[in-house]
Amino acid sequence: MVGTQTVGVPRLVVAAPASGTGKTTVATGLMAAFAERGLAVSPHKVGPDYIDPGYHALATGRPGRNLDAYMCGPELVAPLFAHGSAGCELAVVEGVMGLFDGASGEGELASTAHVAKLLKAPVVLVVDASSQSRSVAALVHGFASFDPEVRLAGVILNKVGSDRHEELLREAMEEVGVPVYGALRRTPQVATPSRHLGLVPVAERSAGALDSVEASAAMVREGCDLEGLLALARSAPALRTDVWSPGGPEAVGGSGAGSAQPVVAVAGGAAFTFSYAEHTELLRAAGADVVAFDPLRDEQLPENTAAVVIGGGFPEVYAPELSANERLRKAVAELAHSGAPVVAECAGLLYLSRSLDGQPMCGVLEADAKMSGRLTLGYRDAVALTDSPLTPSGTRLRGHEFHRTVLEPGAGPTPAWGMRLPTRRVEGFVQGGVHASYLHTHWAALPDIAHRLVQWSGAR
Repeated sequence: MVGTQTVGVPRLVVAAPASGTGKTTVATGLMAAFAERGLAVSPHKVGPDYIDPGYHALATGRPGRNLDAYMCGPELVAPLFAHGSAGCELAVVEGVMGLFDGASGEGELASTAHVAKLLKAPVVLVVDASSQSRSVAALVHGFASFDPEVRLAGVILNKVGSDRHEELLREAMEEVGVPVYGALRRTPQVATPSRHLGLVPVAERSAGALDSVEASAAMVREGCDLEGLLALARSAPALRTDVWSPGGPEAVGGSGAGSAQPVVAVAGGAAFTFSYAEHTELLRAAGADVVAFDPLRDEQLPENTAAVVIGGGFPEVYAPELSANERLRKAVAELAHSGAPVVAECAGLLYLSRSLDGQPMCGVLEADAKMSGRLTLGYRDAVALTDSPLTPSGTRLRGHEFHRTVLEPGAGPTPAWGMRLPTRRVEGFVQGGVHASYLHTHWAALPDIAHRLVQWSGAR
C-alpha cells in the first residue's frame, strides 16, 4: 500500500436491475465514446468476471480491472480503484448482475451497490424498456428508494422501440424525478456472441470484437447525453483512501539479492484468456521476468523458464489444437516433473490433466476432464491443505469457481484446498511444485503469493 491520498477521479457506476439488460454494451460504449474524445478512461468491472474487462480494455486502451469485495475484501476496493485509475480523467465501473445482487447469503457484500458506496460514486441504471412504458417509473422508483445510501442519479433506457415509446418512457421518468441520460434503440449491430460461460472473449474474436466496441460507441454517442454523464461523474466527491501497490516490503529483494530474475511463463492466447492485471504486476514487483506464451501456437516454453502460471479460459473449445501441440505439452510436463513451480487455475487444471474430452493433454495429473451439462458457479471460502509454491499450509482465502467441466478424480492424493461453501469438500492437486485447482484467486488479496512463487522459482 501507498499512503492515504485524496483521489478525485470523476467516476460513475453503470448498473442494471438484472443481468441481460445491455449493461455491458452500454458501459463499454461509454468507455469507448469518452476515450474517442481524448479522455484517459479507467475501466473497471464489479465482481470476478474476466471477459467483460477484455472489451473494456479494447475500448479504452488500458487494462480492464476488477473490483471484487468478496475475493479481495471491501477494504481493498477503493485502494485497487485508486491504483487502476491513477492518471485518468474519468473512471467507468460496470456493475454485476442486478444492482443489489451480491455474494449469496451475504447481504450486500460484493454487490454493485456495495462497491458504489465504497467508491462514493453515482449510479446510472440501464433499464430494458422493451414491453413496458409507464411501469418503468415504478421499477426505477423501487431501485432508487431501496437503499438511501446508494446515489441512483439517473437512467439510460435501452431497447426503446420508437420515438413515441421514448416519449412515454421519458414522461414516466418525470413522475419519479429521475433524470434520463439516454434512450437507446433496439439494434442487432451491437450484439456480442455468447456461449456456455458468457460472452466470447476479445482474444478469440479478432476484428469482430473491435467492431462490437465501435458499434456500442456509436450507439451511445447517438443516444446518450455524454456531457450530462461527464458532469455527473465529476460530481462524485473526493475519495480519501490508501492506494494499492504491487510493490512493498513483501517484494523487496525479489528472488534473492544479486540473483538474476527468474523467468515466469504466463499462458495466454485464445485458450487462456482469464487473468487479472494485478497478478502480472505483483510477479514483476516480486522480481520475476514475466514472459507470455501461447499454448496454441508456441512449441516451446520461453527460454530459461523457471515457473509456469496457467490461468483460466476455454481449453475445451480448443482441445484438438492444444492436443496437437505435442512438443509444448511435453515441455510443460518435463518442467512440472522437474519440481519447478507450475500453478494452474481452472483451464490450467484441465490442460495439466491426462485428457480433455478424449484429447491428450499434458499428463501431469492423474485425472481426465470432460464437458458436462452442469454449471459450477459461485464464490468459495478455501483453506490450503498443504504447502505449495502458491501458499503455505493453513492459508485461508476467498476465490471463485466458474466452469462446466468435471474432472475425474476431482482431487489428487494431496488436495490443494478444503472448501467450506456450498458444501464441505476437498479439491485440486498438489504434487511436487504443481498446484492445480478449479479455484480462481485474486492475488491482490494475498500479495505474498507472488513473492512466494518467485522465491520458489529462483531457488531452483
